[in-house]
Amino acid sequence: MAAPDWVLMLPAVNASLNGVAAVLLLVGYWLIKTGRRDAHKRAMLAAFGTSVVFLICYLVYHAALHHYTGESGKKFPGTGVVRTVYLAILLSHILLAFTLVFLPLMTIYRAWKQQWERHRKIARITFPIWVYVSVTGVIIYLMLYHWPQPAAAG
Repeated sequence: MAAPDWVLMLPAVNASLNGVAAVLLLVGYWLIKTGRRDAHKRAMLAAFGTSVVFLICYLVYHAALHHYTGESGKKFPGTGVVRTVYLAILLSHILLAFTLVFLPLMTIYRAWKQQWERHRKIARITFPIWVYVSVTGVIIYLMLYHWPQPAAAG
């Protein structure tokens, strides 16, 4: 059975959410570097909310795709070196994404408790991982759904 359109549009939604999260993270970084704490807080909480919405949409997509098609995801169409590059990006993305279950929560908690030194310490770890995962999420989408498809044998 074919997946309905709402399921098929979720990868683009997910990539968009990842892109928005990356922009919010970079804006938040710039805001704190320019001393605008309240704006930094809003940007980082918006990035966190965007990432939570991404995770929900991501899980819904994979569950729905499996429900309608029996497939767990889309296979990468490329071969050779580009496939190796794709798999390296995907593996690093997945491994680092697991840390984002806890790191942003710890970072936000420390800010909420006004533990500024501890917040800065963990943010120095959280920020680059979070940006990397957000950006590579967009790259993975582009490679999976917009990479030139191999010509059909005919």
